[in-house]
Amino acid sequence: MTTATPALPTVPQTAKKRNANGRLRALRRNRLAMTGGIIAAVFILVALLAPLIAPYDPSQPDFGNVLAEPGAAHWLGTDDLGRDQLSRIVYGARASMQVGLVAVVLAFVIGVPLGLVGGYYGKFADGAISRLTDTMLAFPFLVLAVGLAAILGPSLTNATIAIGISQIPAVIRITRAETLRLKHVDYVGAAIANGGGDGTVLFRHILPNATSALIVQATVGIPAAIIGEALLSFLGLGVQPPDPSLGVMLSGAQSFLAPAPWLAVFPGLAIVAATLAFNLLGDGLRDVLDPRGGTR
Repeated sequence: MTTATPALPTVPQTAKKRNANGRLRALRRNRLAMTGGIIAAVFILVALLAPLIAPYDPSQPDFGNVLAEPGAAHWLGTDDLGRDQLSRIVYGARASMQVGLVAVVLAFVIGVPLGLVGGYYGKFADGAISRLTDTMLAFPFLVLAVGLAAILGPSLTNATIAIGISQIPAVIRITRAETLRLKHVDYVGAAIANGGGDGTVLFRHILPNATSALIVQATVGIPAAIIGEALLSFLGLGVQPPDPSLGVMLSGAQSFLAPAPWLAVFPGLAIVAATLAFNLLGDGLRDVLDPRGGTR
């Protein structure tokens, strides 16, 4: 009786695995990217575990500890209502991560299909989608987000929608460019010659090979969304008091910059750390994943 020998991996599978391992090693050697990834992971973990990490209720005032300096009881001090700054920053990070991740997902859900259609079919579809994209790109990202948030009304949900819509043009352009490049490669032509339909070509051959550029775009979009949420909340168009947000905290700190500078310093540092972390991670991923640029 003979036993079946396990099938050896095919050459393409082996090559893909070797390529993925090489990219992973290259990413690990990039210290700035790894540092950014670790800090970004910490922010996401803090956002998920905010109720367990925050030492106090972030919205509960304590009028006996108004504007308390950083110390053992309140590591980052308290605000003008005696609310613990550390707890509010932890919950503010949750709002920032929520907007950053959900807004990018929203932009991808709408932008990726439009970019695929425009790049693959061309002609009228591409012209219409390109004109829509150009019209939205005529407005700076933050200006468009502020305008949409003002129309939708002030809330965290509406701020997320406004920021997500504002990021759609960039996603469309990246997806369209990758589709235009990939639809002329040999394996796409072979798939069409073998009778593959448009859906098969788009979602089994083009989209999977465009994921590298889309992942890099996501790491660029998240810090932009974090800054956008902070700006909208600062202007009163995002998170509404007494709910905590880094932008709301900065807005409330304006009147106390001299007597209590920690009210602005710590939320500002949190925004800088979060955005810098995702930008460093995105730079590292671009260097590793983008075959047309970056270092190897």
